[in-house]
Amino acid sequence: MQARKQNMSDQELVQKFLEGDQAAIEQLINRHKDKVYTYILLIVKNQQLAEDIFQDTFIKVIRSLLDGKYRENGRFASWVIRIAHNLIIDHFRKEKQVNKYSNDDYESDIFNSKKFSGTNVEEYMVENQITTDVRMLVDELPEEQKQVILLRHYGGLSFKEIAEQTNVSINTALGRMRYALINLRKIIERKNISLTAS
Repeated sequence: MQARKQNMSDQELVQKFLEGDQAAIEQLINRHKDKVYTYILLIVKNQQLAEDIFQDTFIKVIRSLLDGKYRENGRFASWVIRIAHNLIIDHFRKEKQVNKYSNDDYESDIFNSKKFSGTNVEEYMVENQITTDVRMLVDELPEEQKQVILLRHYGGLSFKEIAEQTNVSINTALGRMRYALINLRKIIERKNISLTAS
C-alpha cells in the first residue's frame, strides 16, 4: 500500500487525506520536506528557527486542507512554499527584521548551469565555488529583487504566483527579475568573477 502511495500524484494524496487517510499526508510531507525546509533555511539562516517555521508550515498546511482552503490543483509544492514564505514574513515582522532576508545556499541554476550527474570531485568543487559565489552575489541585490529570485529559482513559483505572493503585477515581478539579472551581471563584472567551470 505504501509503495502505491509513492506513485500517487500530490493531488491524489490530498484527496486521500481529505477522505481520512492519515498516511497520505505523511507521504506528502516526506515528498516535499527537503525542498520546503531548505527554502526556509535559505532565508532565515538559523537552523532552530527554520525547524520551528517548517513545523508551523505543515501544521498550517494540514489545517488549510481540512478547512477546504486548498484550491491549487496540481501545484501543491508551490502552495506549501507560499505558506512557508508567509510564515517567514510574519516572523520577521514580529522581530522587526523584515529586511534581513538572506540566502546562504543559493543554487547556481539562475545562470542555467547544467545539472551535473556523475561528476568527479574536481568538478564538484568548482560547482560548489560557483554556488558560493552566486549566493554572495544574490545577497548584494536590493530586497525585492532578491525575493523574486528566491521565489522563482528556489521556490519554483511561476511569475503569476510571485506576483500574487508579493502583491505586485506580473509585469512588476518580471521587471524585478530582469533588473536582478542585470544587476547580477554588473556585480560579476565589477568583482571580475568567473561563473563557468572552464
